[in-house]
Amino acid sequence: MKIVCQNKKAGYEYFLEEFLEAGMVLLGPEVKSLREGRANLTDSYAKVKGGEVYLYNMHISPYPFARHLELDPTRRRKLLLNKREIKRLIGKTEERGYALIPTKVYFTRGRAKVELALAKGKKKYDKRRALKEKELKREMDQVRKRGDY
Repeated sequence: MKIVCQNKKAGYEYFLEEFLEAGMVLLGPEVKSLREGRANLTDSYAKVKGGEVYLYNMHISPYPFARHLELDPTRRRKLLLNKREIKRLIGKTEERGYALIPTKVYFTRGRAKVELALAKGKKKYDKRRALKEKELKREMDQVRKRGDY
């Protein structure tokens, strides 16, 4: 598995509850750009529309050697999921506060995949608590490593 890009802010901004893997419908130059690692998941999200799931605001830089095809770098991309998974996602995302957030894009067996997380937004106090816990854990690991306990 070759990871192309990750959404590192997602864990800070949201409570990530459920993960699922989806394929992406891409064009040739987009795949080549992804293989070079020229993608960004910041501010991207997925939405169920008309019984299909689409990925919005994912930036894939244009491939410099593909002059024949001009594509919008942040265009809407269709995600490939089973009908059963889509129905379950429709039920979950209609609940108040849930969103579909892409966490990573990677290649498995030559196919581009995106990992989606069913997420609920964090409040400001949740973010502060998470930072404090992370800092405490880091300090405890340092103490354990030095052997000062």
